[in-house]
Order: sequence, then structure tokens, then C-alpha cells
Amino acid sequence: MGGEGSGLLAATTLAEVVRLIPQDGHRRLVGIAGEPGAGKSTIAALVVTALGPTAALLPMDGYHLPQARLRELGRRDRMGAADTFDVGGFVEVLHSLRDPSGTTLAADFDRTVEEPVNGALAFPPELRTIVVEGNYLLHDDGGWERVLPLLDLSFFVAVEPGIRQSRLIERHVRFGKTPEAARAWALGPDEANARVVRASAGRADHVIRLD
Repeated sequence: MGGEGSGLLAATTLAEVVRLIPQDGHRRLVGIAGEPGAGKSTIAALVVTALGPTAALLPMDGYHLPQARLRELGRRDRMGAADTFDVGGFVEVLHSLRDPSGTTLAADFDRTVEEPVNGALAFPPELRTIVVEGNYLLHDDGGWERVLPLLDLSFFVAVEPGIRQSRLIERHVRFGKTPEAARAWALGPDEANARVVRASAGRADHVIRLD
């Protein structure tokens, strides 16, 4: 299967698996990882919808380092790599989310300006499942190895490389890059990141393949 129907079926299946996780006083944290452009954000949003009003979405992208900090570190030209995120802040939020006794604030990401927005997302106590999505949830280096043990269940979304790269180019154009710059970024930094992410796929509890 392919396209929208494939994603919807995958999300419904994932939601059914998530419902099987026993809850022992803490929120369920479910991770959906995948290479850039794999469709994990779409799948994650569909899973949240399928789970209903007691579920919510936490995108990892809110923990990009600010562009000013990336320039200081000399990493702006590879924004999106594993070492261009605030891993410590992300892990701290995951720890907080496991305790449903209070509201947790988390950062979101504004793609129009490519900057994190601190405190933009709020997770009140009544939420019982948080679906976390991002490239490096399964990565085992640079502090990312602290993420997987905090997840009750993890999925890796895989898709054919040509489809994934086309999606990335289209996304970059949509957010302001020229077609030439979009293609260069998708086949350059994005593809380098994809290789790192792909190497972590074996750590997932389940791999979801979208054709």
C-alpha cells in the first residue's frame, strides 16, 4: 500500500498496539522515529487522533538549538544533525511527562523561522499517553542513549528513499528555499542525518514499512 491510506492503516495499527501497554501510575510514552521525510510526523499525529482526547503529541524538533547558538558552535550549516539539539532539555521533559501529577511545558518548533519556541506546548495531568516523534529517539550516542529507556514502546517508520527525498525537497521549498537549495540540503545534510537515523532502526520494538 502507499500514500495516505497506508499511513492511516499504519497509525490505526500502532494505536491498537499502544492500547495494550499497561499503565502503572505513569503516563505511557510512545516513540515514533524515522529518517527525515519518512512520514513519522504524519503517522504520529494520526496515532494521537486514533487514541482520542487523552493522548497528545510531543515533536522532538522543539529541542533544536537556537540558530544563534548553532552559529557559535559552527554547526548552523548542518542544522538537524544529532549534535544540534538540546538533548538534556529533551530528556528532562520526558522525565517530567512520566509523572502525571502536574502540567508539563515543552518546546515546539516554528518552521517558518526555524527556531524553537520554549513553553509553547502544555501537557495537563489528564493526558494518559504522549506520542513522541523525532529522528534520534533511538540513537545511542551523544546523550540520546538516555531517551529510549524512558519510552514504553518504540516504532521506526521506514519508507523508500526516493519518496522520502522528494518529500524533503518539497518541504524545503514550501518553507522558503529555492528548488536548487532545497535539493542540495535534502541530498546533503538531510541524507547524512538519514544514515545516522537508519543505523538505529534495529533498536525499535517495531519497524513500520510504508511503500
